[in-house]
Amino acid sequence: MLVGPLYRLAVRNVATRGRVLGLFALGLVGVVVGIGIGVAEDVDRLEAGTGLVNSFGLTLFAPVTALVFASATLGDLVEDRTLVYLWARPVPRWQLAAASFAAAFTVALPLVAGPLVVAALATGAGADLVVGTVGGAAMAVVAYCGLFCLLGLQVRRALVWGLAYIFIWEGFVANAGANAARLAVRSYTQSLLSRATGEDLRLADRSVAASVLVPLAVAAVTVAITTRRLKRQDVA
Repeated sequence: MLVGPLYRLAVRNVATRGRVLGLFALGLVGVVVGIGIGVAEDVDRLEAGTGLVNSFGLTLFAPVTALVFASATLGDLVEDRTLVYLWARPVPRWQLAAASFAAAFTVALPLVAGPLVVAALATGAGADLVVGTVGGAAMAVVAYCGLFCLLGLQVRRALVWGLAYIFIWEGFVANAGANAARLAVRSYTQSLLSRATGEDLRLADRSVAASVLVPLAVAAVTVAITTRRLKRQDVA
């Protein structure tokens, strides 16, 4: 099994100091806002905290962090034409796809969940917000890492295409109605947050089961497609 060495190689390649520090600094923005909610007077802390986690954490911070790391796991190798060296070796393609996904997930998850949990705690809104934050953040990172690993393999300038997906599809088109929202990861992660806190969020009407199973399915399907593309794609 080569998953372990491939995983460690992917982590070293994507977890650069600049990426980690830059995204950690972005996460601190949420912490500062959470502290502001916690010390404010005459504020519904649960409502404000849920809004913070939703609008900052699940809408911006989680998908962008996943994009930065996941698109780089295979995308950087495609861009600098070094993927051919791994591709030419007798490495099962599913192991390369799985290691890339696992590397992105394990780097992105603590960078997303850590600041968001601290921000949720700082609001003083209680345990329900923390539980919803952990669940929503975890499912967001799972799904987005799968999607953006595939994107990094498929297209050049994956960051640009990924940001377009986040801001145009998830941020604008999916808000147009319930049918479009079913195709947006954010509607499922928001639903977990809404169910945990009891706060109403727009289009966050999925069941808990769907909100967990759909992101997991997205990750599984996209890793499978990545494996298939690695078998067939010309990477030279």
